[in-house]
Amino acid sequence: MKIGFIGGGNMGAAIIKGVIASNTAAAIDISVSDKNADSLDAIKNEYGVYTTDNNKEVTRRSDVIFLCVKPNVVYKVIDEIKDYVNLERMIVSIVAGQSIAKLEEAFAKPVKLVRVMPNTPALVGEGMSAVCPNDVVGTKDVEAAMQILSSFGKAEIVPEYMMDAVTAVSGSSPAYVFMLIEAMADAAVMGGMPRAQAYTFAAQAVLGSAKMALETGKHPGELKDMVCSPAGTTIEAVGELEACGFRSAVIEAMRACMDKSKSM
Repeated sequence: MKIGFIGGGNMGAAIIKGVIASNTAAAIDISVSDKNADSLDAIKNEYGVYTTDNNKEVTRRSDVIFLCVKPNVVYKVIDEIKDYVNLERMIVSIVAGQSIAKLEEAFAKPVKLVRVMPNTPALVGEGMSAVCPNDVVGTKDVEAAMQILSSFGKAEIVPEYMMDAVTAVSGSSPAYVFMLIEAMADAAVMGGMPRAQAYTFAAQAVLGSAKMALETGKHPGELKDMVCSPAGTTIEAVGELEACGFRSAVIEAMRACMDKSKSM
């Protein structure tokens, strides 16, 4: 499988890293285009892939083409490459807020198109990707896309109407988690713990808790109850979080995120 990336930013690099590490594709079969020469040099030196500033060349060389660009330039890119896209190639868009219908309209012809919403933990091989193929994408194409996307974390197929919810619960949520880690560490520093150590304790607690939720399959409320001893320290902290509107704050933040996503 020959894979091309139009856009050599952090997310594109994360996908390349996962693809090579999982042996989904060899470096020799990967092409990357970008207008930033420094980005191309960094990717070439790190992964040994083919690089160019020519988007058409990447399209011609590839079976699967990832659009890893900003929403304000994606339609210019599509206009540039659409004559080189046929039904033997598959387009995978990770462009935020751009629907399948809009992207199909820009190509102005039938095209295999997969809309994907990944997130930044892909940079450490723990991404979560929502995958939505259009009607032209066949079973084998879906399998190929899922193989690539699973190389840097987890991937699940969702209907497109869920993409705004995906943005809130997965795409944007690392920012909420980082805020939680920072706040936990601040409190630990108040308690006398050195800053670097506080970040380690807080981050590992979040990592371990997430792993418990995924691997045990238990309801998060049940896992919470396992930590809360009668008249203990944890239930005291939980009570304070409830009094401060912890859960409602998270819900309202995600609601705002979904509303913003819908308006894009």
